[in-house]
Amino acid sequence: MAISPQQVEARARAMQDAFVEAARRNQWAWIADEFYAPDCEYLCEYAGTMRVHARSRDEIRATHYGRDMMVGWEGWSFPIERYTTHGNQIITHWWNRGPGRRADGSWYQTPGVSFITVGDDGLFTYQLDLFDLAHQMHLCDELEQAGLLSAQLKQQWVVPTKQRLIGMLQKGL
Repeated sequence: MAISPQQVEARARAMQDAFVEAARRNQWAWIADEFYAPDCEYLCEYAGTMRVHARSRDEIRATHYGRDMMVGWEGWSFPIERYTTHGNQIITHWWNRGPGRRADGSWYQTPGVSFITVGDDGLFTYQLDLFDLAHQMHLCDELEQAGLLSAQLKQQWVVPTKQRLIGMLQKGL
């Protein structure tokens, strides 16, 4: 039996709530078990600098909701601001939200979007994440200037990502 629009909507709301809880606990791996089918697929291209392509719930737990969301990301959240559904599809607009706020009270954040396919059992079978990596690097610079960027995050993710992005963009100049 095909999943109903109401069930897809309920899964989107549940994911939105789960992201709030995961950020509160700074634990993300459980989301893989709660929302993703065992044989699901997750893809994020990171603007061509690296590719995270997980082909199972275990791989998602080990990469996207494990390695990529843990060390150095303390104090960050990824709230889903809004979503829409169509058939068995969910499209979310979320934020890469850094710790703290600017002097004017605004968040340190950059936008992202996810395209998610929901299986008939309510579990996600496919997800594609997209966000502007150049703006994310600028945000990390801003956080560092404010004293809010983890040294570990800078060393393990920001600097290598910037180096890959610069190297990629220098080709053909």
